[in-house]
Amino acid sequence: MSLPDYAIEAKGLFKTYAGNKKTPPKQALKGIDLAIPRGSIFGLLGPNGAGKSTFINILAGIVNKTEGKVFLWGRDIDLEPRNARAAIGVVPQEIAADVFFTPRESLEVQAGLYGVPKKERRTDELLAALGLTDKANAYVRQLSGGMKRRMMVAKAMVHAPPVLILDEPTAGVDVELRRQLWEYVVGLNEQGVTVVLTTHYLEEAEQLCDQIAIINNGAVVACEPTSQLLKRIDTRTVVITPQDPLVAAPAIPGFPAKLRKDGHLAISYRTGESSVEAVLAAVRASGVTIRDLATEDPDLEDVFLSLTYGADGAQAPA
Repeated sequence: MSLPDYAIEAKGLFKTYAGNKKTPPKQALKGIDLAIPRGSIFGLLGPNGAGKSTFINILAGIVNKTEGKVFLWGRDIDLEPRNARAAIGVVPQEIAADVFFTPRESLEVQAGLYGVPKKERRTDELLAALGLTDKANAYVRQLSGGMKRRMMVAKAMVHAPPVLILDEPTAGVDVELRRQLWEYVVGLNEQGVTVVLTTHYLEEAEQLCDQIAIINNGAVVACEPTSQLLKRIDTRTVVITPQDPLVAAPAIPGFPAKLRKDGHLAISYRTGESSVEAVLAAVRASGVTIRDLATEDPDLEDVFLSLTYGADGAQAPA
């Protein structure tokens, strides 16, 4: 069988949760069309309740879809459910591990569940890759939260799946562990593993992902290469270093201005409506003498807020 163009493909995917006497039915997914390229690091972003977890749970076989088609590594999950789901490894957001097993035992059991022959198991290799060799024979209950999360990644890789799905893998872990985890994940990707990532750390997605899809209210509102997605907002910011310190942002007609804690004056403008020259002229007209300046492009957080809560983010949740 030739390699598929897409590691994961969803076509017209719907999921409706049945209601009861107290709550009406809830439509969690509303016709998702998504094609995740083979070999990519793909970001799946969206606010809480947007439908990301439902989508991942359908891929993992935990939730049954209501309608639509899903292909994992080119295999239809309806026609080839076991072969399709053998192509993915899922690291769930919640840590689920038998506290009376050691990491080595946990990986051996997981490999057995996937039918991996003993001579083909990579238990020690995975433990070493994720920095767990010295804890291989300790009980899971003795591990720190970060170590348990690393063990979850190792468990997801015991059957060497071509697709790894990470659901909020660095939530609540320290910066150093986050760095180590991403080094390992990027290394897997360089070996050909497709990585699908959900995260609330937008800077992670911006730095790591080749392509990003944003889901809101059960629908895909954007799916583009990361660099292209960042161009969706035409707002830029001019950052002024004033010659004399300011105690407050001056009124600059036509441009919103904000005085930052470091004393820099940040002025935003739309590239289709104005220019840096116009901003500088307005700043000078306000009586501010410019010592230095820089410009900033929008980041992923700006795009995310624009697409999910409106251009000004006014509807963002508290």
